[in-house]
Amino acid sequence: MIAPVARDPATPLWRGVIVLRVVTLLFAVGAVFVHRAEYQREWLAWTVLGVMAAWTLVTSVFYAYESGRWRGLVVVDVLLTCALMLTSPLVLSDAQYAKTAPLITTVWVAVAPLTAGARFGASGGVVAGLVIAVGTGFARMRFDLDVARDGVLLCASALLVGMAATTARRSAERLARALRTEAATAERERLARTIHDSVLQVLARVRRRGGELGGEAAELARLAGEQEIALRALVTTEPVKPSGRGTTDLRSALQLLATPSVQVSTPAGEVELPAHVTDELVAVTREALSNVEKHAGPDAHAWVLLEDLGGEVVVSIRDDGPGIPDGALERAAAQGHLGVVESIRGRVRDLGGSAALDTAPGSGTEWEVRVPTRRGTR
Repeated sequence: MIAPVARDPATPLWRGVIVLRVVTLLFAVGAVFVHRAEYQREWLAWTVLGVMAAWTLVTSVFYAYESGRWRGLVVVDVLLTCALMLTSPLVLSDAQYAKTAPLITTVWVAVAPLTAGARFGASGGVVAGLVIAVGTGFARMRFDLDVARDGVLLCASALLVGMAATTARRSAERLARALRTEAATAERERLARTIHDSVLQVLARVRRRGGELGGEAAELARLAGEQEIALRALVTTEPVKPSGRGTTDLRSALQLLATPSVQVSTPAGEVELPAHVTDELVAVTREALSNVEKHAGPDAHAWVLLEDLGGEVVVSIRDDGPGIPDGALERAAAQGHLGVVESIRGRVRDLGGSAALDTAPGSGTEWEVRVPTRRGTR
């Protein structure tokens, strides 16, 4: 049995943040106890420490559960931490500032940027680190090398936590998608075995026997062959449905176009594109195959080839028909028949790609459609 994937893969990071906040609070308690006689307002020091303890308890309870990790709570966490740190000029004496004594919040302030990194990712963690660093400068009432060093450490630690959280979430998403694909593949294989033992065998027998008898039986054989191929493609190809990112697999969509007279060749892996791009390329391919059926004759064969070149995808549709006579497209355009131009070239142009037609009398027809994939499509 496959173990369920945690809803928030960054949960271990949140637990580490909770433990770190408790540890840094204990350090702050020790620092206040040691320096209590030096503060100019000892009562304020203990008050700030009490607020820190209460906030540590509140955030520990909320951050322990995924439902409590609100965006607003994390923002308040950063701002409240900065506000408590800014009480240091009211608590510390001039003598303490002279010998660079720790601020009232000490290292407790370092936890807030980590929570921001766990919640918002690397960029959110760095922004929170910068906020705390600027607050440290105001609390110290100077900006020197020590303040800059603390700021760099805050931003760097938040950056690492944010990158770890983002990587964990992306890895969990890929794992969940792989598990879903594995389950779907197993189900398709089960269906394929069941159908192969019943329906496909019957269709194959009808196709063979009809071809032997000829006449009207040959037409039934042809239809049975088409249904056999369509059914095989249906049970062996993953359903075309949008993923969580709004993409669909062009490879699976094109494989469903295979017939006895149309052969489809695709890469072994998925070719993910935005759903609307996949729909348009499938429509272009259907239009090209429709032209083959209309103009190349019933005995013509067509080949569809899909190539994923990284920066672009290439769909080639070739047939072995008689080809298009010279000037036929120009005459059709002059008469107002713009089906090929609008249905193929127009669609591809709207996707930012290009469609090239290669044909000559007696040499068949080939469309080569190229569409870029780096214009926000991946």
